[in-house]
Amino acid sequence: MASHLKKLAGETAIYGLSTILARVLNFVFVPIYTRMLTTADYGIATEFLTYIAILQVVLTMGMETGCLRFANQSDRPREVFSTALTSMLLLTSLFFFCMLLWSGDIASWLGYKSYRICVIYLGGILAIDSFISILFARLRFEYQAFKFAILKSVKIGTELGFNLLLFFFAPAYFVANPDSWFLNFVSATPDFSYILCAIFMSCVVCLFLFIPDILKVKFKFSGELWRKMMLYSLPLMIAGLPGVANDFIDRILFRYFSPEGVVWQEQLGVFQAGVKLAVIMLLFVQMFRYAAEPFFFAGEKNKRSPISYAVVMNHFTAFCVFIFLFVMFYMDAIGLLIGKDFRSGLSVVPIMLGAYLLLGIAFNLSMWYKLSGKTQFAIYITSVGLVVTLIVNVIFMPQYGYMAAAWGHFFSYLVMVILSAWLGAKYYPIPYNWPKIWTYVSVGFLLFLCSKWMNITPLWLKWSVHALLLAGYVFIWLKMEKIKLDIKKLCK
Repeated sequence: MASHLKKLAGETAIYGLSTILARVLNFVFVPIYTRMLTTADYGIATEFLTYIAILQVVLTMGMETGCLRFANQSDRPREVFSTALTSMLLLTSLFFFCMLLWSGDIASWLGYKSYRICVIYLGGILAIDSFISILFARLRFEYQAFKFAILKSVKIGTELGFNLLLFFFAPAYFVANPDSWFLNFVSATPDFSYILCAIFMSCVVCLFLFIPDILKVKFKFSGELWRKMMLYSLPLMIAGLPGVANDFIDRILFRYFSPEGVVWQEQLGVFQAGVKLAVIMLLFVQMFRYAAEPFFFAGEKNKRSPISYAVVMNHFTAFCVFIFLFVMFYMDAIGLLIGKDFRSGLSVVPIMLGAYLLLGIAFNLSMWYKLSGKTQFAIYITSVGLVVTLIVNVIFMPQYGYMAAAWGHFFSYLVMVILSAWLGAKYYPIPYNWPKIWTYVSVGFLLFLCSKWMNITPLWLKWSVHALLLAGYVFIWLKMEKIKLDIKKLCK
């Protein structure tokens, strides 16, 4: 078991390198966006990115997880990926053609009539990202973690490069060249079109880098295999749809339920800026997911695997609580990442950190229906979570604005954790140590309240005390897991 856990930790670290780089560079975007865009423009960009997140679940059809499952069970994994890539190429090509054809109508319907190009960007981003998601899944199956990390890093680095080019050099260029042909693709002054253009160009670059891999694929299609994959994957897609809607639907609800007398785009922009500072928790959940799914599937037939899964849950929760404490203890510095017009959104950070911790626990719990093949339960669990999100936002957003959106996430993920734990115990028992898990959460919350109660004024003293509190939490973690550190060995 120890060797399997070490392997998981190692691959989590490798996958994490690209994801950490992506998020670190993404933090670079936050000061840029929140200082060079208005709150309304940032809100509109968030709305477009929400459509991308939701529609991508539909286009990928749950095939990422489906490919991993069937490739592990098949003696012809190449046929699995060939069938998946062929079907994905046809679907995404048709989708992009339709978005191109009706881009003007869609832009008018959204209220952004002069931004038809942004709808085209949206279609291109979705088509390319959905197609290459299968190529990334193949890298995960082949345990090519380094190649996965490099390609992901290049993609996000390219996005950063285009953002810097557009925000810092393009405006001056357009002043000097008012008739530039590039004005057909972005505005003369920074707005949300810059963000979408940068993402689209990074997708094009990533697709280009995958050309050697694509040329090696024999685009053959097995109807029988595709049908079996769809029977497994579509429930995951259907479940993923309310799942991603649950994560992002509140961004769309701002348009309809924001408090009276406020500009909904501005509310959305402020909320999104606050959420960005909590993304460090989501970062860890995401990089853990990349490594954990192949790990869980590979140990499916091992009778001792449930014990490993339970131990993984302990450490996962403990580390997530550490992230929560670190972000909140040093919010005085971290909060400076966003522009002053957006800093009222800092109030959502602790709520969203807690929500993302619950989301990570829910992911660990979700493996019971993926491993047992009862993927239809994913639909029930995520649908209930979506209902909770809708109820909280519809009732409370008109009065409390973006704070309702934050609490909607928290209570939705909490309900999903409870449902997953209950159903998992019934259909695929895993010996999770719930007293220990909730002890980590409780200790973290108490330390957070303690830091608030002390209210230390000198910043240097405040940060020093917080460092001691963090060290105390780590000490408790090591004691509970009976881990002994050899200080002499560490110092060598």
